[in-house]
Amino acid sequence: MPKNTGFGHMLPVGTKVVTRVDIAATSAQPAFPRGAVGVVIAQPVDGHHNYRIRMVDDHVGTFRREQIATLKSFQRGADSAENLLAEYDLDQHVAYRCIVGSRAYGLSHDGSDTDQRGFYLPPARLHWSLFGVPEQLEDKASDTCFWEIQKFLHLALKANPNILECLYTPLVVEINEIGERLLAIRQAFLSKLAYQTYSGYVLSQFKLMERRRRNKPDYRNNKHAMHLIRLLLSGIELFRNGSLSVSVGEHRDSLLAIRRDEWSDERIEAWRCQLLADFEQAHQTTKLPERPDYNTVNEFLIEARRWAARE
Repeated sequence: MPKNTGFGHMLPVGTKVVTRVDIAATSAQPAFPRGAVGVVIAQPVDGHHNYRIRMVDDHVGTFRREQIATLKSFQRGADSAENLLAEYDLDQHVAYRCIVGSRAYGLSHDGSDTDQRGFYLPPARLHWSLFGVPEQLEDKASDTCFWEIQKFLHLALKANPNILECLYTPLVVEINEIGERLLAIRQAFLSKLAYQTYSGYVLSQFKLMERRRRNKPDYRNNKHAMHLIRLLLSGIELFRNGSLSVSVGEHRDSLLAIRRDEWSDERIEAWRCQLLADFEQAHQTTKLPERPDYNTVNEFLIEARRWAARE
């Protein structure tokens, strides 16, 4: 993992810091009281490891990021959301990182981005504070976005296609205990609600493309058309099989042909109409429930919050 992903910041060597809590003694270092002052002498390799800090009495200790505050912030007082959030590297609280988009679909090329998505579970102290936590951690430069766990669950319960794909992509980059628990109940999010989110979005986007073509006859957006067709294929499989396959499988060559502008508008429209008919039929015969399993998801969220409090 990179040292700086855009969601938190690594304290550079030489930064003056203060301990936020009492640190118990270990076989490798003495105890340090809350409020002890020191200076960073070595950074961790990533947000999951410890800083090495030399205290004013020359003792050296190792500290997690949440155990220390910058001296500058400490002197200002943690009395604002900005100050409080600055003291937490929220990136280290990401519970689940996965790859979605073209690389997960099987539609990537040499220049394709690597889109990382997932969710984070904020520390209880920050979640319970007056200032709350951000709904998402986004870094457009690195194509990464991680939603706060409750926001992620709400979107999944609404059958948001992008979030459901996060739960079913085979490309998992990093996962902790909470992430594994969520994947174990991912079936709870699948329901007939997907009818509105899948077909509604596809229909609205194709209508938008048609209007643009009327105003500008040479308008083409083959990549977007390809992904709308892919979304219909995904929805059909969801209703037929009661599960989600992110990879496009046998449809890869046809979808890539659309992206390369090898298909006429008429051919794309004919396939779209056929897929819409298949989508309607699959929705009528699916064994998926009318609504997702809210109780199971709610219990999971409560347990995740308890886990954060223990941590």
